This record gives sequence, structure tokens and C-alpha cells, in this order.
Amino acid sequence: MSSLRPASVSDTTPLQRFESQSSSSEEPSSPTASSILAAAAASSNQTANHNNNNNVKLDLQLPTFVGNSGGHAAMYMVPNGNKPPLRGPRQIFGRILMDLCLLSCVGLPMLGFSLWGEAYNRGFFCNDSSLKHPYKESTMPSWVLYLMCGVLPFSVMLVVEFFRAQDKRLHSPFQKYSFGSGYHICHLELPTWLLECYHRIGIFIFGLGVEQLSTNIAKYSIGRLRPHFYTLCQPIMIDGTNCSDPINAGRYIEKFTCAAVDITSKQIKDMRLSFPSGHASFACFSMLYLVIYLQRRMHWNRLRMLRHLLQFLLLMFAWYTALSRVSDYKHHWSDVLAGSGIGLTYAIIVTSTMW
Repeated sequence: MSSLRPASVSDTTPLQRFESQSSSSEEPSSPTASSILAAAAASSNQTANHNNNNNVKLDLQLPTFVGNSGGHAAMYMVPNGNKPPLRGPRQIFGRILMDLCLLSCVGLPMLGFSLWGEAYNRGFFCNDSSLKHPYKESTMPSWVLYLMCGVLPFSVMLVVEFFRAQDKRLHSPFQKYSFGSGYHICHLELPTWLLECYHRIGIFIFGLGVEQLSTNIAKYSIGRLRPHFYTLCQPIMIDGTNCSDPINAGRYIEKFTCAAVDITSKQIKDMRLSFPSGHASFACFSMLYLVIYLQRRMHWNRLRMLRHLLQFLLLMFAWYTALSRVSDYKHHWSDVLAGSGIGLTYAIIVTSTMW
């Protein structure tokens, strides 16, 4: 008699009742997570009370949800494929060789101007007072200019890129700085900040070469005499007369020789290279490039005032260099204006794509 136990409503589990409702003609309501969990709990309690062999097994296949607002794990999950492939010494030296070839397109013409270039033979008038200024040594010597406009930008870019890499690694470990540069030498991968320095310094050198080449083309094409021309050269015409003779008053003189005994061949060549100012173009390009670089790469809020102070000092150095070329009678004011314009123009062009 115990085996012929009548069926009752209590023998039906909540999950079975849910399935019977779904097989009927009525449209069931949408199941929710709470209803499924309640059905599972009721089924387990009911099977425990009956203590029979008819056990009900529930296997809830819940989907995996990836939220974009809750946790930080999904934000920092970066696939391994994002890491750049490693490139060996062959690729490194190949890239350096290609960059050197591009730089040689600028450097070789500059070397040719320096060794074999001859400036345009521009004449003068004996009554031209703009060429009668005294000869003075440069307030801004060349070694100071090379130190400030060459060594200083390299040093600043190295320091800024190094600390940028440290800041990226500490605050965003899955940025590109954490992956390395993808270049390795002797089983050691080069850091990304070193590759960034190579990019910035390379662009700086190339822009500097283009700027100096443009300046030299103008210098040798125009051949303008410097303001200390009379003092340095003491010109004598081919007929043996000089500017103090009345016959030369108002004459445009193109053929002459320098009577000064202490003048060198370098000074004779350099006295025709007044327009535009090479010092002004060099200083303006380097300083403005560095100012824009600091503005776009030095992003620490606590050092904002220091950044602005450095930018001010850099611009003042370029400004003082340009002014000293006029006060030292090395250039006319228009020479300095043109040289500064060339340097500023190229600095803006090469930094236009910097981020």
C-alpha cells in the first residue's frame, strides 16, 4: 500500500510547476533571478523532508557579466596582443641608419656651404653709415650658444621623459610605458622613455638642421655686409683709392680688397654673411621648441609654476641673444628680425604634431 502513494500537489516541485506553466497555452511571466533562486531553495527543502531517492538536481548556468562601471579589473584587462613585438639590433641599427641618411640630406649641404661656399659679391657705398660701426667681440659667444641651445634641450628632454615614464608606470600600469619599447639589445629590452627621447631629440636635430640650412641659403645668396665692415676690412679699390677720396663719393663699389693686416680669411668670408642672423635663428628655434615641449610634455600640477618659470627664462635667453647681435654690431636689426622669424617658424612647424 505504501508503494501506491497518491499524487498530490505537494509532490510537484516549484521548478516542475514552472515548466508546466510554460508548456500551457498561457504566456508565462519573465523569470527573474530571485524566482529561480527561490525555486531552488524550495526544491532542496522539499526533497530533504521526503527523504526518498527522488533527488532533484539543479544546475544554474548563469552568464558571466562584464560591467564597465563597477570594477577596475575590466578596465585594466589588456590582452597580451597589445604588447609590441620585440625587435632586435638589426631593426634598431637599421632605423638609426635611415634617420642618419635623412639627417645627411640636411647636414651635407650645410657642410658644403661651410667649406666651399662663396657669398654673393655685394658692393657698398662709401657714404653708407650703417657699415661704419666699430668691431666688438660677441656678448653671446658661440660656445655658450651651443651649450644653451644644444646640451640644455637634450638634458631637459631626457629628464622629463624619464619622470613621465615613472609617473605612467605608477598611476596607469597598463599604459604603453609598462610594455617597454619593443626593441632589445643583448637580451635587454630598451625602456619606452628612452625611445621617446630618441623621437623628440631626433625631431629637434632635424628641425635645427633645416633651420640652419635655410639660414645659410639666405646668407650666401644675399651676401649682405656686416655693420663693422669698414672697421674690419678697411677697403681699398682696384685703382688704389679709398673711401676718403672724393672720387669715390656716391660710387657703388663692387671690386675692392681689404687693407687690414690682421684680418683672417675666415673673417673676410664671414663679413658678407650678415643676413639673416644665424645666432638669432638658432636661439629662437631651440628655445621655442623647448618651451612648446615643456608645455605639452611636463604635466605635473605641482610643478606648473616651475614650468612657466623655465619657459620665461628660455624665451628671455632667445630675446637677449637676438638683441645682443644688434648691440655688438654683428648684424643689422633687419637681419636679427629675419633670423628670429626663421627660427620661430620652424619651431612651430616641427612641434605642430607633438602631443
